[in-house]
Amino acid sequence: MKNILLIGLGRFGKHVALQLNRLGHQIMAVDTDEERVNAMLPFVTNAQIGDSTNAEFLKSLGIGNYDICIVTIGGNFQNSLETTSLLKELGAKMVISRAERDVQAKFLLRNGADQVVYPEKQIAKWAAIRYTANHILDYIELDESHGIYEVEVPKEWVGKTIGQLDIRKKYNINIMAIKENGDIRVPVSPDMILSQRFTLLALGEYKALQKCFHI
Repeated sequence: MKNILLIGLGRFGKHVALQLNRLGHQIMAVDTDEERVNAMLPFVTNAQIGDSTNAEFLKSLGIGNYDICIVTIGGNFQNSLETTSLLKELGAKMVISRAERDVQAKFLLRNGADQVVYPEKQIAKWAAIRYTANHILDYIELDESHGIYEVEVPKEWVGKTIGQLDIRKKYNINIMAIKENGDIRVPVSPDMILSQRFTLLALGEYKALQKCFHI
């Protein structure tokens, strides 16, 4: 369990708060809008109405006590940038800030953000990959070159074992797990026989994954 400061309770911030709550973390939520703050009170540990570009207000929150500070302010990049910079100046251990464009990410990283998230860009990329091929069920981006795809077992693989297919050597990808009826089975042994009931969680470079699964 971590102690998290979440600044900004718009649509993205609200969903972050809900997920953090499900994961059991301690959450201090901050927004300038009283209605937004009140709506999230059942899902956070504490909440305050305040201006995160005000250094004295941020100091009062005890920034150094949080494991992670997440800035999800949308629609006002100046406020997001000022908040990110102030958090780092006040001793924040880790600052994660939301960006909507590449240029915003560059400014945030130069002014105190340890990491930047692109909710719109990341969802757009996921949707483009997920819905342009019927046999791709899910996708997780690891970095610019690598990802994990959840894919149906190719017809020509059904009835064969992982070892017989020699997937790692032939395709330079790793089968991380097998999913059946929502249950994930790990580790995957070389003698496991593949079935149409399975989906595969495959890790590798995008080019290798695309070549292997005809994406």
